[in-house]
Amino acid sequence: MSVASPTREEVFAILEAVRDPEVPVLSVVELGVVRDVALAPGETIVTITPTYSGCPALRVMEREVVEALERAGLPNPRVVVSYTPAWTTDWIGPDAREKLRAYGIAPPGPRRHDDAPDVLVQLLRAPDVVACPYCGSRDTELRSEFGPTACKSIRFCRGCSQPFEQFKAI
Repeated sequence: MSVASPTREEVFAILEAVRDPEVPVLSVVELGVVRDVALAPGETIVTITPTYSGCPALRVMEREVVEALERAGLPNPRVVVSYTPAWTTDWIGPDAREKLRAYGIAPPGPRRHDDAPDVLVQLLRAPDVVACPYCGSRDTELRSEFGPTACKSIRFCRGCSQPFEQFKAI
């Protein structure tokens, strides 16, 4: 890589080493938080979108992105936070979902697309069927909609009697 003129792909490769502080099995790139890289003369600008507008890890991610780029010798790294479009679990790729499962976190299922303005909001929805990341059983139950972070819930597997976290589909 030429520090004087890195490519976008080289910057994305550097950012693959930046782990999400709350889900350290994934990089901020794999999580879909890094939205864009812009290279201007003497400046490297990374646009990120947090998983939630109040994400407590946002400042840590910003700092670690800047530090990774500085270590690589890139000029004047800067992070821009963008809230539009809003982050969605659709931005987590298949390989990253498998890493979540192997880590013991049930990956998010498909995002419900019933939040369109022309669709009525259902008061009661059918419960999600979530496979246990440990034994694969689909005999699981939601124990708490609120987990250790806003993006995860707590579930319980009746098959292996293991509690586990589920990454919420949003």
